[in-house]
Amino acid sequence: MASARLYFRFLLFQLPYYLHLAIAQNNGTVPVGATLTAGSTSFPWLSPSGDFAFGFRQLDEENSSNDLFLLSIFYNKIPEKTVVWYTDNKDQNPAVPRGSQVKLTADQGLVLNDPQGKQVWSSKIDIGTVAVGHMNDTGNFMLASSSSSRLWDSFSNPTDTLLPGQTMETEQGLFSRKSDTNFSRGRFQFRLLEDGNLVLNIANLATGFAYDAYYISGTYDPANSSNSGYRVMFNESGYMYILRRNGGRFDLTTERVVPAADFYYRATLNFDGVFAQYFYPKNGNENWSVAWSEPENICVNIGGEMGSGACGFNSICSLDSDRRPKCACPKGYSLLDENDRYGSCKPDFELSCWGGGQGYNKELFDFHELKNINWPQSDYERFKPYNEVQCKNSCLSDCFCAAVIFEDGSCWFKKLPLSNGMTDSRIASKAFIKYKNKGDDPPSVPRPPDPEDKKKSKMMNATGSVLLGSSVFVNFAFVCAFVLGFFFIYKKKWIRNSPGDGTIETNLRCFSYKELEEATDNFKEEVGRGSFGIVYKGVIQSTRTSTTAVAVKKLDRVFQDGEREFKNEVFVIGQTHHKNLVRLLGFCDEGQNRLLVYEFLNNGTLASFLFGNLKPNWNLRTNIAFQIGRGLLYLHEDCSSQIIHCDIKPQNILLDDHYNARISDFGLAKLLTLNQSKTIKTAIRGTKGYVAPEWFRNSKITAKVDVYSFGVLLLEIIACRKSFDIEMGEEYAILTDWAFDCYRNGKFDALVGGDMEAMNDVECLEKLVMVSIWCIQEDPSLRPTIKKVLQMLEGVVEVSVPPNPYPFSSSMGCY
Repeated sequence: MASARLYFRFLLFQLPYYLHLAIAQNNGTVPVGATLTAGSTSFPWLSPSGDFAFGFRQLDEENSSNDLFLLSIFYNKIPEKTVVWYTDNKDQNPAVPRGSQVKLTADQGLVLNDPQGKQVWSSKIDIGTVAVGHMNDTGNFMLASSSSSRLWDSFSNPTDTLLPGQTMETEQGLFSRKSDTNFSRGRFQFRLLEDGNLVLNIANLATGFAYDAYYISGTYDPANSSNSGYRVMFNESGYMYILRRNGGRFDLTTERVVPAADFYYRATLNFDGVFAQYFYPKNGNENWSVAWSEPENICVNIGGEMGSGACGFNSICSLDSDRRPKCACPKGYSLLDENDRYGSCKPDFELSCWGGGQGYNKELFDFHELKNINWPQSDYERFKPYNEVQCKNSCLSDCFCAAVIFEDGSCWFKKLPLSNGMTDSRIASKAFIKYKNKGDDPPSVPRPPDPEDKKKSKMMNATGSVLLGSSVFVNFAFVCAFVLGFFFIYKKKWIRNSPGDGTIETNLRCFSYKELEEATDNFKEEVGRGSFGIVYKGVIQSTRTSTTAVAVKKLDRVFQDGEREFKNEVFVIGQTHHKNLVRLLGFCDEGQNRLLVYEFLNNGTLASFLFGNLKPNWNLRTNIAFQIGRGLLYLHEDCSSQIIHCDIKPQNILLDDHYNARISDFGLAKLLTLNQSKTIKTAIRGTKGYVAPEWFRNSKITAKVDVYSFGVLLLEIIACRKSFDIEMGEEYAILTDWAFDCYRNGKFDALVGGDMEAMNDVECLEKLVMVSIWCIQEDPSLRPTIKKVLQMLEGVVEVSVPPNPYPFSSSMGCY
């Protein structure tokens, strides 16, 4: 009873404090003495509108074992709780364990202690006494004295993000984090220098020494210092600019922005070195969209004589569809840290001159050829004049040489570590990187005898004695038994070609359902949905020491003749190899479970590449169109059994690390052998918008249905928009109709949306549009074969003026 009274008195005395705190939170104020504890049920300190919150944000919330938290300011109404400020301990990770506490004090301001009470970080108030804290609707957390003078605020101590209303003064700057989930300081900086230039640069993490800038604003005027920049402004309307000393402006946001009343804005120096301004609808549940970013191509622009480049050493940087870098290790190399996909790569072999080591033995090595790739900072030798064979042979004989670049009779030798590896379509030279030829391994070091080996040896000796000492009949019986046992053991490695009884040996791996369950973590990560099932990302053991990412397609449709159709695909695709087709690695045919295991391509689908916020490079788009055509030509004419895809669309075109197009989902459609009728008697297959008209009529279905779909896809590649988009307005919703009117009226600029790269190549643009119109003719007999399509695209055959593809349809208009 006494304890109950004490508890009641405690609540009575504490009630005014909690009421004060609750009332204060309505207007964003935080009283001195207020605390927050990481991992507790206490609410963060909110701004008056609730848009921003100050508090602990759990890192990697999906991992229940992760008990690390970040004291930060974040968007409170966005599902992902995007962080815009966090405590910065320079060379230390700012993440703290569960039970850590932040307290607003009068003398030091904000003080963060770990669960043992040790101070981890503080806001360091130099002069004055804190009376109150404010979490403002601008995203700025401010500490003020009793006279309302500002003692400290987050805007004056930025980390990796600027918000509207925030300024950045000379010699102030932003620092990137180490990775998307590691908030330790990364190696990229965004600074306004004393001379007035705004720069992006890499810094040495140990010393902070700044390497050469890879972006410079050019706002330094040596002839007129008043024209130089001195402050970076991010106004409430969503525009960023550099304010010059004479009051002039240098605009960073050059495009018109969406209304700030309806959208959130932020500008962030991303962990990969790209500085970007983003916007997000306040009443939406979408992803952040990019308003602008610098540099245009960080893989190429980063340059400099020191450092590894955008990615780690020995890595290759390529640009993603959102102009962000992607890093990959070349053949024969693997990540130094498997958890850091942007880090350095290490060779999986010894390349050494020590004691006349393996580097001298050229028979042990081979080259992997890479296109449009260079490591410009790693040269140590040059030979000229040299031909390609001389270049490669010289490198094989040089124990220092890790790679060579050959162009126009010149041969550049590269040594480890390879730095600033980049992919650029403008690079015309050939790159050859040396890797270990595993087929020619040197003799291995003898290992100690294994007791099990001794047992096996004794058994073999005993068996040999029996065979030698027995009669001819017994010997014959032993041999037969051995052969039969061998046959049954390895029978599972053969695939029976349905519907016949013969067996055909393939290189495909037969997986059990349990293996694929484990490989996909119980089918956890869905990466796509195809016409016949769902695709999951997985990882399989490829060798004893390495793993391979795979895409596992779990077939969920019931076929009329399911077993035969499935085995047909396994058989046909297992023998189908082309650089523009996705490769099948294995399969599972266990009871009712039928799954296909494909190689995993990191750059995703052509749909995400084309229909993102940024329009991809014109030359890259045209190359992709040519590659799709070559893949289709192989399926239609070069396979032993002709394959009609029946569902050509951007979702079924995947892009590899170098943005080469690879056709997927082929082989599940009905197959046509060369001696069969050219008609498929089956239900309509394909996707709305890409389906040829003959599917809806009682007429033959031939390879021309793929030509029709390719024509629609080609128009999507040209215009970077979907084949049917009601948001474009009723007149422009159907791309095929609108494209023909644009062609007829010569309005190519409207079709490509003012794409200057395309308009500068208007002859090629017009040719591609004409080819696409030939492909989408309603009458299949008027459509060219895919072979002729490719010849027209490549300029082998002249493209004649195409007729109206829909002679009975009305014009949609192109203005």
